[in-house]
Amino acid sequence: MFRKMQNQQGFTLIELVIIIVVLGILAAVAIPKYQDITAEAKASAAKGALGSMRSGISIYYANAAVKTGSATWPPIDSLRTVNVVMSQSMPANPFQASTNAPDSIVTGVTKGVIVGTRGGWAYKPSTGEIWPNTNSAGENNW
Repeated sequence: MFRKMQNQQGFTLIELVIIIVVLGILAAVAIPKYQDITAEAKASAAKGALGSMRSGISIYYANAAVKTGSATWPPIDSLRTVNVVMSQSMPANPFQASTNAPDSIVTGVTKGVIVGTRGGWAYKPSTGEIWPNTNSAGENNW
C-alpha cells in the first residue's frame, strides 16, 4: 500500500533565516538615517524660531527710530512680554531640555558662550543679537 505524498506548503528554515538577515540589514541602514532626520528637524526648528525673533527685534528697532527719532534695541523685559516685540510667547529652543526653561532668555552674554544650563536663548540688548543658548550642533554660532 502506497501512500501519496501530500504537497506541503510553507517556508523552509533557510528561507526564513535569509528573510530575517535581509530585514536586519535594512533596519541597520534605516535607523541612522532617521536619527539624522531628527537632528535636522531640530536645527530647522531652531533656525525658524531664531529668524522670527530676529525679525521682531529688527522691527522693534525700526519702529523706535520712526516713533522717537532714536533707534533702540528692545530691553529683555520687552522680549518676554507678549505683543511688545513678538505677537506670541517666546518659542522654545529645541536643543534645550524641557526642564531647563527652553523658552526663556538669558542676558549678559558673549556670542558663542553658553550661560548656565537654563535658558533657551541668549540675548545681547546692546546690539540686538539673539542666538541659541545651547551648543548641541554648533547652533550658538548662528
